[in-house]
Amino acid sequence: MRRRDRHGRGMRGPLAPSHVPIAKSRGERFDDLVLDAVDRLKPRWGTQLASVEFAVEEVPPAAELVDGPARLSSDPIPLGRAESASGDEPASVVLYRRPLEARARDRDQLGTLVLDVVVEQVASLLGLTPETIDPGYDDRH
Repeated sequence: MRRRDRHGRGMRGPLAPSHVPIAKSRGERFDDLVLDAVDRLKPRWGTQLASVEFAVEEVPPAAELVDGPARLSSDPIPLGRAESASGDEPASVVLYRRPLEARARDRDQLGTLVLDVVVEQVASLLGLTPETIDPGYDDRH
């Protein structure tokens, strides 16, 4: 007689129903934080952000991991990047999930950090200051 596992209990079911937040993966929860940050900016900047694509990558590409004087930031690992529209490609803002998660102590701090990076990248894309994009940015720093 063949059993599914050695204790004869069969396959285990999911730990939580699919509609509750705990059932989401870490990547899905991070995507939700990015969407929340973008939604926070849309009432004021909706027309400017309508053609901007927002994306999440696990880690920055190796080409962005440059040490030495060529690097403008004091942080050797970028948290995100903004790319202007070119040809058929729309403007985009990309956040790097793993470096952001590594810098946050908890979910609340991660949400704040994601919002700050989205604001900084949108400001860079639009040629404005982060304080102009989100007036609360100055209070968080």
